[in-house]
Amino acid sequence: MATVKDGDVISLHYTGSLDDGTVFDTSEQGSPLSFTVGAGEVIPGFEEGVRGMEIGETREFNIPPENAYGEYHEDLVRVVPRSAFPPNITPEMGLGFELELPSGQTLPVRIIDVEGDEITLDANHLLAGETLTFKIRLLSIDVSAGPAVASGS
Repeated sequence: MATVKDGDVISLHYTGSLDDGTVFDTSEQGSPLSFTVGAGEVIPGFEEGVRGMEIGETREFNIPPENAYGEYHEDLVRVVPRSAFPPNITPEMGLGFELELPSGQTLPVRIIDVEGDEITLDANHLLAGETLTFKIRLLSIDVSAGPAVASGS
């Protein structure tokens, strides 16, 4: 039976959770996730976790921050004055947006605190610093060098 290797396009269902059991994402009630293994389309630890799987197999694995969304960096948290926001925008906790940097690049940030005229922005990924647990079920493998191999979901 075929096993997952780099270059294969695979389809799977997954549930991702944190150490405390909080589910942060799942595909179980929707469309399966499909990606090319080894192409960098998903976090490195996820790619590593699926290698060697067979169609129909279920696997659970943990991904440390360094193989997921990185460590949490305090230097990516900044306090800015309310006056830095356009007058038509009301800064609220959890609001996410992109800042344009002097280089022209954009940086996704979210508001993590609003205190008087001070707004605290965080440019860390929401899952930075977290160990992630994934439970996955492999649905299909499309072997790049040959015909597709698939099973029912």
